[in-house]
Amino acid sequence: MSNDGRPETTGRFVAVLRDSAVAQPPAARAKINNLTGLRHVASSKDFGAGVTEVASLAGADVLHFESLGIMILDSAEAAGVLAETSADVDSPILTIEPEYIARPSEVRPRELFGYLRGYRDASEHIYAEFSNGMTAVVEEEVSRVLQDTAQFTWGLQAIGAHTSSLAGQGVKLAILDTGLDLAHPDFIGRPIVTQTFTGVPVQDVHGHGTHCAGTACGPRTPASGVRRYGVAPGAHLHVGKVFNNAPRPQAPTGAVVAGIDWAMTMGCRVVSLSLGIAIDQKLQQYEVPVRRALDAGTLVVAAAGNNARRNANIFGFVEPPANADAAMAVAAVDGQLQIARFSARSSQQTGVGGIVNIAAPGVAVFSSVPGGLGGYDVFDGTSMATPHVAGVVALLAGATGDTGQKLWNRLLQTARPMKLLSVDVGAGMVQAPQ
Repeated sequence: MSNDGRPETTGRFVAVLRDSAVAQPPAARAKINNLTGLRHVASSKDFGAGVTEVASLAGADVLHFESLGIMILDSAEAAGVLAETSADVDSPILTIEPEYIARPSEVRPRELFGYLRGYRDASEHIYAEFSNGMTAVVEEEVSRVLQDTAQFTWGLQAIGAHTSSLAGQGVKLAILDTGLDLAHPDFIGRPIVTQTFTGVPVQDVHGHGTHCAGTACGPRTPASGVRRYGVAPGAHLHVGKVFNNAPRPQAPTGAVVAGIDWAMTMGCRVVSLSLGIAIDQKLQQYEVPVRRALDAGTLVVAAAGNNARRNANIFGFVEPPANADAAMAVAAVDGQLQIARFSARSSQQTGVGGIVNIAAPGVAVFSSVPGGLGGYDVFDGTSMATPHVAGVVALLAGATGDTGQKLWNRLLQTARPMKLLSVDVGAGMVQAPQ
């Protein structure tokens, strides 16, 4: 969000192509050349493993992501010309939008120790309340999910990952975020595929990406002896850096689309997006490519957003890209199995906003961070809930061989219903297959 309250844009434009244009990329480029006079149209196919210069359009006038039917262009004049043709059914253009900037979907900063002290006290209080007159089964359930143990985080316990015999072995999982601490002892020696889409190295200087990667597929036995925090330790981790290294990292749509395109090319079954744009409307620059990714067998899991203020009766809205119909939008719950105070609610305006699909642990989540930031830390946010779900997708993919829509369906069918509103938690708490 900019200082004047409006969503941030880059000054560039995103052209969303029709399905017919996706089927014939050279013809689409030729038409756009004829319409705009822009001659240098670079295809993502020309860059092999991935486009690394999205910020500069790789020196071209237009950057074309063929599989997703997305073009990024600088020229406002050309964007205007293409927008005028979108009403023509023979035009390759479905719509033209400004290129938006996403931010990490985490809640920071806060007083960590004060928060944890309050969290502990509240946990003990609610446990005492529940245990008074309740059955032993309920007592066990409440105590099981309230706090980390020496062996497992509370999040792994809540979703059943700690008892699962599965590890997501060999399933390709992509984290598109601020990068990864490649020197972290829990990831050294592990086969990891990396790519940057921002022009800066993959090495994580912020911590958000390393935290999300750790939650999704940190090791079964961390090198330092801390509790296990990773859902799918056997997954084949793919790290795409879509944020810059600014103090408040920025991820333009072009970089995120490049990351999704790369993840699809690499055969990733799931993409984890812990980012969002503070705007209560659907954006075709995400709506269309996320659908095309799902159709191609890659499920995009995205953070619902942290724009709620429930203590003030502000319930927020699901942000792009999570509000895309084909994105699995993830809400955050706390260790008391209550909706997090910041977690966005499904839109009440049909056709305008998005729907929360599923919930996962997103408060006081322990995971890895770069060594320079202490190696491990506790974060809050729908950012933290999202990789829990991505990790479970990897477990399901490894167990069933499912892809795309089948994974989507299985994820919702196996979620554990919660005594909370579906507008807040969707189908309920994500559950790891056993």
